[in-house]
Amino acid sequence: MLREIRPAIVLLLVLTAITGLAYPLAMTAIAGTLFPVQAQGSLIERDGRVVGSALIGQEFNDDKYFHGRPSATLAPDLNDSTKTVPAPYNAANSGGSNLGPTSKALADRLKEDVDKLKVENPSAPVPIDLVTTSASGLDPDISPEAAQFQVPRVAKARNVPQDQVRQLVTANTEGRLLGLIGEPRVNVLALNLALDRAAK
Repeated sequence: MLREIRPAIVLLLVLTAITGLAYPLAMTAIAGTLFPVQAQGSLIERDGRVVGSALIGQEFNDDKYFHGRPSATLAPDLNDSTKTVPAPYNAANSGGSNLGPTSKALADRLKEDVDKLKVENPSAPVPIDLVTTSASGLDPDISPEAAQFQVPRVAKARNVPQDQVRQLVTANTEGRLLGLIGEPRVNVLALNLALDRAAK
């Protein structure tokens, strides 16, 4: 019986060493060499301090900053562990709200968000990505239209000409990958950091 079990145990140990140790270590080394920034989480620094990642959104509420997509991520309630509370851009609990198109709660939230945004910029249609959440709840990007929609508010809060803010939006707009894949987008954190640099 030991003759039959020994090859199985040896094979298990060899495959564990290959797939559990050698392969992950090799891929980590290759990624760190070929893509050092991405392998470290695409971190963004300001004044030598990490302020975020280009891959994970952050909540900006101040009028002088551009706002990202709404986030439906949750976290445990510290007062009652059986409940959860909204925690925007919580990377530990990525996910959407799972509210469907017939959900009254979703319809009410959308209407409330659209009404607030219409007050902010009544002359422009509200871009869809300013009121809908992404599947992960962590989307760091908005459409160029969503960024342009916010220009009047940001310019007024910073007391700068709208054209200056529009130029920053254009300068921070990334195109399609290879000109074909995806949609044009604006990284909200990068744009807000560019705003702060322009103000200095």
